[in-house]
Amino acid sequence: MSSPEPTVRAARNGPKAPLTVAVTGAAGGVGALLTERLLATPDVHRVLALDERLGDAKGAEWHTLDVRDPAIAELLRTRGISRESAEHESPVDVVVHLALDLDLESDPAIRTAYNVRGTQTVLTAAAAAGVRRVVLVTSAMVYGALSDNDLPLAEDAELRATAEATCVGDFLEIEDLARRAPRAHPGLNVTVLRPAVLVGGMDTALTRYFESPRLLVVAGSRPRWQFCHVQDLVGALEYAALERVEGELAVGCDGWLEQEEVEELTGIRRMELPPAVALGAAGRLHRLGLTPSPAGDLAYTMHPWVVSGSKLHEAGWRPQWTNEEVLAELLTEVAGRHTVAGRRLGRKDAATTLGAAGATVALVGTAALVRRARKARRR
Repeated sequence: MSSPEPTVRAARNGPKAPLTVAVTGAAGGVGALLTERLLATPDVHRVLALDERLGDAKGAEWHTLDVRDPAIAELLRTRGISRESAEHESPVDVVVHLALDLDLESDPAIRTAYNVRGTQTVLTAAAAAGVRRVVLVTSAMVYGALSDNDLPLAEDAELRATAEATCVGDFLEIEDLARRAPRAHPGLNVTVLRPAVLVGGMDTALTRYFESPRLLVVAGSRPRWQFCHVQDLVGALEYAALERVEGELAVGCDGWLEQEEVEELTGIRRMELPPAVALGAAGRLHRLGLTPSPAGDLAYTMHPWVVSGSKLHEAGWRPQWTNEEVLAELLTEVAGRHTVAGRRLGRKDAATTLGAAGATVALVGTAALVRRARKARRR
């Protein structure tokens, strides 16, 4: 899939008038953080918080609903009351859509149906309600992890990912919806943010990589690591909501870390395996239902997918976190967790969840090599 075509309307340097912003998925995670941030922003005078449950943000106008419900269009169109006065204000100007299911334990088919249908409904409802901008979040994973990727990747680089890694297929479909929406609904601006490895209360196959007793390294590969703290993502989302940037925007720390630097900073030693062994073991474990993450996740620990973030930088945004600081934060978060092949081990039970890029893949592959060696010696 090629990158979405750039929009032609220039972004404003700042809002001309206070905005009304709606946030889906506002009760938790990034949505809750953004809702609180927008409530403290002078350029925003009304915040609609949409979720299936009520959140804690005081001052937001809460509505409970499933984002796949077409009734969301009426909510976006309805006039409300601003935080500063009892006067009725204009309908929603901007929607930030964060109601996504990224849980590793979710059924993949159900997860995809929710993510794609929800995004499609929000885009259609926003257009019907006269909203002028929708902000979506996918991932820098959509560029694909390939050995010949530029360092760093330009934001308009071709999207070469396949649907073989966790949630990447969903992200690619959302990107396709983002590309087609302005054509189907002239006047609707769609801005897409693509964060690097997201850290800060996140649980992904890539964060679980650092819960393993050994860091799996596929022989011959040269990964580079770039992180994005959720606080920096929230700051970038604020820029997009305030219409200071638009288009397709990569978000991450400046630069990257080499695998050797990661190992030195974490103090976790590597376990190196041949590609055929690592990928083969990962695929078998997933097919057997022992791991929720497919073998495609492994590519993102093998090859670079570092992004430049130049558009946000040109608009004045800067990451507040370095890669080293985010990695240290991640290590603090995962302290005490023990993951084998991404599958967390409890005190009594060794089977909860998994990301394919962990130590079990390494251990299974190593065991296979040992068995082969023993058989060879017996001949």
